[in-house]
Amino acid sequence: MSEFGTLESRVHRKALMDKVMSAEDCIKFFKPGMDLGWSGFTPAGYPKAVPIALADHVEKNNLQGKLKFNLFIGASVGAETEDRWATLDMIDRRWPYQTGKNIAKGINTGKIRMGDKHLSLFAQDLGYGFYTPKIDIAIIEVSEILADGSLVPTSSCGVIGEILMIADKIIIEVNTGQPSFRGMHDCLVPLNPPNRQPFLISKAGDRIGTDSFACDTDKIIAVVESKHRDKGRAFADMDETSEAIAGHIIDFFSAEVKAGRLPKNLLPLQSGVGSIANAVVGGLANGPFEDLTVFTEVLQDTMLDFLDSGKLKYASACSLSLSEEPGFPRFLDNWDKYADKIVLRPLSISNAPEPIRRLGCIAMNTPVEFDMYAHANSTLVGGTRMINGLGGSGDFLRNGFLKIMHSPSTRPSKTDPRGITCVVPKAPHIDHTEHDLDVLVTEQGLADLRGMAPKDRAQKIIDKCVHPDYKPIIQEYFDMAKTECLAKGIGHEPQLFDRCFKMQQNLAQNGTMKIKNWDIKIDLCE
Repeated sequence: MSEFGTLESRVHRKALMDKVMSAEDCIKFFKPGMDLGWSGFTPAGYPKAVPIALADHVEKNNLQGKLKFNLFIGASVGAETEDRWATLDMIDRRWPYQTGKNIAKGINTGKIRMGDKHLSLFAQDLGYGFYTPKIDIAIIEVSEILADGSLVPTSSCGVIGEILMIADKIIIEVNTGQPSFRGMHDCLVPLNPPNRQPFLISKAGDRIGTDSFACDTDKIIAVVESKHRDKGRAFADMDETSEAIAGHIIDFFSAEVKAGRLPKNLLPLQSGVGSIANAVVGGLANGPFEDLTVFTEVLQDTMLDFLDSGKLKYASACSLSLSEEPGFPRFLDNWDKYADKIVLRPLSISNAPEPIRRLGCIAMNTPVEFDMYAHANSTLVGGTRMINGLGGSGDFLRNGFLKIMHSPSTRPSKTDPRGITCVVPKAPHIDHTEHDLDVLVTEQGLADLRGMAPKDRAQKIIDKCVHPDYKPIIQEYFDMAKTECLAKGIGHEPQLFDRCFKMQQNLAQNGTMKIKNWDIKIDLCE
């Protein structure tokens, strides 16, 4: 028995107790090439017992590359599941977002076929049957199975509703290793067009659904007890860079309030995943604003600081993307303090353009890099190497009230003590265009780009965001590009396509982005 109760106490539809079996007993249901749908969104709320048992089975029986599946999950899940599956060559296709060194390696070496997609679109398109007409087996982690057969999720909603819509068979993992999350969710599966209804959300705490997802219990082939906790996501501590970025953003918000463009309690905040986003929220927890709300995808560790500060009134998200230590234990140990201030929604609602636009969300996300015209790359290092995926940043950056991207001006490099610049003449891959972004921020400063023409934007970004070591290099390129393009009458957004990626080429060949000249007739390092 767990400290949080028994399996019997969590399964209220008692007929399903006849389908209880071990994770190992479920292995017989899986065949090569199956399309699998998992619950989970970031490393929270994902199935663990059955995926781990399958990995153990493959490893024990030398079935690497022979028992492969197609995975459809709301976002990334724990490394002990999908990343281990990648090491065992168990994944053929993976949609739409992932995290892990080994799964990224599999994608970039061509062993795993990954597709990237705006998360709100992935959720609805999965339900439409665009990726597969049916999910062969769904594996869903839940807190409880109610008497009507409906499912209460755990620490995330993800795309559970859409998976259940098209699942042929369902395995339920009932997690008794943590308390029930009943009452925290707002579950709703949007109808397909032309019958889809408006999402009537006018403030972060509005609820439009129910506590649980409807489920056809005839499809359930197994009920498995799990006591595995979410592995969560580790975060770097705040440093001078992230503190400076947070400071610039808070100063900007203060100026917007003073100018009358924002109310004193701002507007609902969205913050993406990662250590910088986590640090920015931490800065807001210590900032001057009160009575704030959050409408976002994920709640990271500093959201708990935000709640503890009394400045955050309510938070809506898709997932509790907390760290394994201390995030999740802190949340569970203080359940009564946090639970009534949080609602977890399906991805199709949390990231839907309609409420984001209506609420006027302030979107804050971290790219890999951005260029001098405010195009941002969130996914592909060097334009070719996949990291994790686009995630939901585009959902908010296209539809928010203010669209902000924050990044260090440089990132560490093994071959350059200063590191590589995160502001470049031209991004080698573009996920967010100049049309979607209002504000760019590094520790060097903040560039408010609203109402600015491209060449004015470029100069503002160079002045405010570029590291001093790189500023002369990028300024020289911009001046040269203006001179040549304007002389030819093609100078609205000047670029020299024989040179715009020379810094990236130099990094690949010589280990540094500090080129010595822009002359195309001279070797890169000369």
